[in-house]
Amino acid sequence: MTAHILVIEDEPVLRLGLVDALEAEGFRVSEAEDGEVGLELALKEGPDAILLDLMLPKRDGFSVLRAIRQDRLQSAVLILSARGEEWDRIQGFEVGADDYLVKPFSVPELMVRLRAALQRAEGRAPGLGEGPERTRIGAGLVDFGAYSVERDGQAQGLSRKELDLLRYLLDHSGQTCARDSILDAVWGRDQHPTPRTIDNFIAKLRKKLEPEPESPRHLVTVHGVGYRLDP
Repeated sequence: MTAHILVIEDEPVLRLGLVDALEAEGFRVSEAEDGEVGLELALKEGPDAILLDLMLPKRDGFSVLRAIRQDRLQSAVLILSARGEEWDRIQGFEVGADDYLVKPFSVPELMVRLRAALQRAEGRAPGLGEGPERTRIGAGLVDFGAYSVERDGQAQGLSRKELDLLRYLLDHSGQTCARDSILDAVWGRDQHPTPRTIDNFIAKLRKKLEPEPESPRHLVTVHGVGYRLDP
């Protein structure tokens, strides 16, 4: 089922950019340009997640968030604000925010944080993804629970990062995934990975999944962009 996201942001250019980016990722999106309309839509539609600016006309973001929580609305709420002081972030979490991003932020980072918040709201651990515990990729059978892949009757172990990378590619099967998006989603910026890190992990996975790693059929390189998984 497609997740429904409500964007409450008064800056037209940013709001339009967020709506376009979310729809491109397959989300269903509603939008509001002030706090009063945003709160009305939130209570009426019950979205899965809300992207909430703090400095809004008619009703500020903290007031909107308090009203949302007082009404027992369970939507995941991500605050998007230029106010990055510690007190603002603490106050945001105290009144019920699930995450807090300081403007300016990158779209890939927002998407990673949004998906993690949605997973937590559904009672799943971020990073484990939504796929089944056993998935076939070509001749290989990947067992996420056992951290292994079996091909031609031989089982080989998979590291957590190999599984996280596979899970991300599976979630975007048939789509070209840019290296930067993969780095943000699988490694995160605090680990300071490089594009070469992805290349090394892809090479390892090809040896375990592909009958001919030098001529891969499933973990495909899209030159100048990134990788695509064709299960």
